[in-house]
Amino acid sequence: MIKQEVVDKVLDTARIEEVVGDFVPLKKRGTSLIGNCPFHDEKTPSFNVSVAKGIYKCFGCGAGGDSLKFVMEIEKLSYPEAIRYLANKYHIQVEEVERSPEQMAKQDKRESLFVLSKWAGQYFVDQLWDSEEGRSIGLSYFKERGYREDIIRKFALGYSPDKWEALVTAAEQAGFQKEYLKEIGLAIQREDQSMYDRFRGRVIFPIFNVTGRAIGFGGRTLKTEKSVPKYVNSPESEIYHKSDVLYGLNLAKKAISDTDICYLVEGYADVISMHQAGVENVVSSSGTSLTSGQIRLISRYTKNVTILYDGDAAGIKASLRGTDMLLEEGLNVKVLLFPDGHDPDSYVQKFGSAHFKEYIDKHPEDFVFFKTNILLKDSGNDPVKRAEVIRDVVESISLIPDEIKVSLYIRQCSTLLDMEERILLSELNKMRINKSAAKEKKAAASAGDQPPAEFFAAMMGSDEVAAIPQPATTPQSTKLSPEILQERELIRILLNYGNELVTWDPEVENMPIAPYLINNFDDISFEDPASAYIFDVFKKKMATFDIPEAKHFISDQQPGVSDLAVTLIATRYELSPNWNDDKRKIYVTTELDHLKSLVTETVYRLKKRKVERELQKIREELKSPQSAVDLEILMAKYKKYKDMEMMLGEYLGNTIVK
Repeated sequence: MIKQEVVDKVLDTARIEEVVGDFVPLKKRGTSLIGNCPFHDEKTPSFNVSVAKGIYKCFGCGAGGDSLKFVMEIEKLSYPEAIRYLANKYHIQVEEVERSPEQMAKQDKRESLFVLSKWAGQYFVDQLWDSEEGRSIGLSYFKERGYREDIIRKFALGYSPDKWEALVTAAEQAGFQKEYLKEIGLAIQREDQSMYDRFRGRVIFPIFNVTGRAIGFGGRTLKTEKSVPKYVNSPESEIYHKSDVLYGLNLAKKAISDTDICYLVEGYADVISMHQAGVENVVSSSGTSLTSGQIRLISRYTKNVTILYDGDAAGIKASLRGTDMLLEEGLNVKVLLFPDGHDPDSYVQKFGSAHFKEYIDKHPEDFVFFKTNILLKDSGNDPVKRAEVIRDVVESISLIPDEIKVSLYIRQCSTLLDMEERILLSELNKMRINKSAAKEKKAAASAGDQPPAEFFAAMMGSDEVAAIPQPATTPQSTKLSPEILQERELIRILLNYGNELVTWDPEVENMPIAPYLINNFDDISFEDPASAYIFDVFKKKMATFDIPEAKHFISDQQPGVSDLAVTLIATRYELSPNWNDDKRKIYVTTELDHLKSLVTETVYRLKKRKVERELQKIREELKSPQSAVDLEILMAKYKKYKDMEMMLGEYLGNTIVK
């Protein structure tokens, strides 16, 4: 278990803008930083980072927390793993107290896999540079490909000896468990339970996650036998999910953000050659079809993607369908075709860096028009094939969420396809209606209901239906009762202004607001568990004259407490420090300038709530038979509370019915 003083040091040292900035490009807006939320798909940035408060908050999906919470959510780490991650980032030594074997196994396994993967990466690098076999075979191969030494080191390229158990033996000697070698695919287990190296006799391309941690490897054989697969890759593991990884993103993310464009290529060699040519905003899907997870990674840094194809027509057609996913995610997609069967790697090697940069600057084409032209060439004058092309192109357009773009594409494609705009629009609407009907049917089937077939059938009958906009997904907000809202307002004041002084009440002048409120509500009962927890912590701290800071609750592990604390201290809009203008006598007041009314109104509202509860109790008691004396006491009590309710109502501007 990590010592508490280490945890505290990590939390105090971690800078929210630096931690989040490793994953999300942030731009300054007022006193905050904004970016596209990494936890849900969005077109307009609603993800805010407050440097002063040390928190992030998405006003779209509701995600929020501090540096630790962000790392836990984005990297899917446990609390101890996230502490170790931040400690490693800020070079803080992690001291631990004794843990049970169960705790060690649970907390250490994932981190152990990362450590083993890092060790293996360095092992391959050492073999490449320091062994005779590595230099004569692996390093020679990379240099023959034209890679400079600085580029080889930049990508941590390596070599695995052509021996059955070289890595397995070295890993055992370094103290690593054999089962972990098998789990992340560095070794393969034989029937007799012994193990051998997966990547033996191959040059190695390490695969890193977005923060630069080694998570997998690709190995290329240098042998010419057809029976030997050209590439061998790490299997899926607890730390490596290929559908959520883009090769080279750890080195490209800043360049992608700075240039606001991402080049998407097919393989490792393309990425490396483009870096050597001075083009760093490039990533690869490593030969696999694009996934939604990979597209979301790209969209964190830019909405503009250019796909670099080689001249293989069959390969281009096969990849067109997968590229539609980029359109569906709202990205602006262009394609670039290299001549004479070249790919980015071979083009750089043949023509050099300067010519390569010039070519990729001048030859990108819009994906929809590129797709239209390439399919039309194949269809010739065959009317059936041309009809298929039209449907294929319109289907791509129908995926685009931006209706202005849809309208422009329909207009221009009507000319390219020699087809009336009205007909294309009709076809687009039919496709969207069919998709909506399919979604309704699926939802109804899961709910046990039938979809409104008549409605869709009626719509399908019209050729002049306006383009159906794609629905925007918004988080479902839970409606809170007035009582819970009042409780949360009290907690909001405690978190934001607990240390401010009461200046309006002579009896408690210069008392902090936190104890002032606590004393007024010593016997309050809460409906909201998270609010009750925070209030109770404040109450206990008051006994030692200590006022807890908001960050105390942001990193709290109690269910719902961290989310509530972030929600209550986060503000979507903050006043610029340069707003007030002395010359023009323009001044904008803040909530701090109105603390008296804010605190007093909160006190009165909660007291009024207490009075209303007492009145309800008395009404219930009056329903039962009472003695004359008891009835007189109850009526007097009722009048007293009714007068209090009237007084509080007059202050709050409410109307009280007698």
